[in-house]
Amino acid sequence: MDEKKKDSGFVVKDKRLFGESAEDQPRQEPESAAAEEKKEIPEKSQAKPDQANDYPPVNFTNFVLSLSTSALFHFGDFPEYEGGATQKNLPAAKQTIDILDMLNEKTKGNLDTNENNLIQGVLYELKMRYVKEKA
Repeated sequence: MDEKKKDSGFVVKDKRLFGESAEDQPRQEPESAAAEEKKEIPEKSQAKPDQANDYPPVNFTNFVLSLSTSALFHFGDFPEYEGGATQKNLPAAKQTIDILDMLNEKTKGNLDTNENNLIQGVLYELKMRYVKEKA
């Protein structure tokens, strides 16, 4: 029988000529999994435009702004999803502010003027907001 179908949907084909045994055939190495994946992944130009290209580039400024937005979310400024209720989570907001503060300390002397002004301004605003929310 030339083809055998298994329950998993794989098809096995015997490509040997009649009368030859497996020992007579040259051994073929199976293709690596990476090579198989490469065949299945479409080129970037063929990829859907709404996938990974919609995200802003990863840089220090966008990272700080992302953490700032996370803190504002935990202050209850906007809901998790449209039409949902807002929820305050002050411990989570404080943790995010602490992360930004740690990032500020670890990057001292390595930031350009704009990045330094950004993180200082964001930290000031978030810390003042936290004090106001705790009162």
